[in-house]
Amino acid sequence: MAASVLLGSADNTGLSFTVGGGGGGGGAGNVLIGNNNGLGPAGPAPWNRSLDRALDEASATGCLNLSGRKLKEFPRSAANHDLTDTTRADLSRNRLSELPLEVCLFVSLESLNLYQNCLRSLPDSLLNLQALTYLNLSRNQLPVLPVVVCSLPLKVLIACNNKLVSLPEELGQLRHLTELDVSCNEIQTLPSQVGQLEALRDLNIRRNHLVRLPPELAELPLVRLDFSCNKVTSIPVCYRRLTQLQTIVLDNNPLQTPPAQICIKGKVHIFKYLNLEASKTTPDLPEYDRRPLPFNSCVDELYPGRPYGALDSGFNSVDSGDKRWSGNEPSEELSELPQRVAEISRDQRQRPGGGGGGGPLLANGSYVELEQIDFIDSCVGEEEEEEGRSRGRGGGETAAA
Repeated sequence: MAASVLLGSADNTGLSFTVGGGGGGGGAGNVLIGNNNGLGPAGPAPWNRSLDRALDEASATGCLNLSGRKLKEFPRSAANHDLTDTTRADLSRNRLSELPLEVCLFVSLESLNLYQNCLRSLPDSLLNLQALTYLNLSRNQLPVLPVVVCSLPLKVLIACNNKLVSLPEELGQLRHLTELDVSCNEIQTLPSQVGQLEALRDLNIRRNHLVRLPPELAELPLVRLDFSCNKVTSIPVCYRRLTQLQTIVLDNNPLQTPPAQICIKGKVHIFKYLNLEASKTTPDLPEYDRRPLPFNSCVDELYPGRPYGALDSGFNSVDSGDKRWSGNEPSEELSELPQRVAEISRDQRQRPGGGGGGGPLLANGSYVELEQIDFIDSCVGEEEEEEGRSRGRGGGETAAA
């Protein structure tokens, strides 16, 4: 019996070993062992095998994962698989310069991830994806947000880290949108139609070139608002109506209204300031809207369930850092209340016959019923409070005289 081993040449792409038996009366057997990197008898490359496996899984599960494969186009081998029922497609971390038309044929697609590609535009055939609710376009090279995107039933739209300089007016058509992230772009203004996004709860416009915030945002049910790293100088007073807002991120802006010493104290203090400004600049507001909410007993009205109670509000006024409103500190109005009640009662006893008025004599010669005097209103502003104190003192002196 003889055996031979043949070693392949050095310039071959792999090593081949042939073990053979011959001679005598035995049969001959040959075994081929090699590694040809997908060339030759060793079989297909591992990359091709994993791609085919991914396509097989997508055909079976409806979830297509082609992330991180350095693809410049959609795999041609996908034609051999039934992907018509695909509901989730992940094409992130590739080198796609345009969205493959094959993807626009997945009419059942609900989630499409195109994160970190080289997209400069999107085809109109994207309109076919009328089941799409999640679209991630972040880290591409889009100069504009295509209008066709606004015709999709999106709930989440992520378009951060592109080259957007504006947003289309058609954005207001996304009535089901709950999350919009256009951070890290070059946007200078937001269209007023953003106020039509009636379901929007999370808005991220961080790191853009915005100089003002649109007042239309005040009509949205926002829970989180991030406009940090912009050029915004003021928060519109109407934002006090964002009663569902839980998080506001505004650092790295040249804010003047509210002042920095208010903003750094957080959301509650910002809202107090906005309500105070509303009561000063809009005197024709209804009485309810002129209250500087949230404040002490009014906090529960805007923030139900919050354990504020009689805790110190910690609100520093614009004029002085030492001036503060506090639920624990008795106001001058409350401390004078017993004395004023005693003066009015004494005046009633001393006045003969009651004079027909039943209450203290005022400067204009008329009488006021005692039960009509409202001594305590924890929601009045500073100016109204000071005016009420001076009016109360004047009435007491007149009665005593």
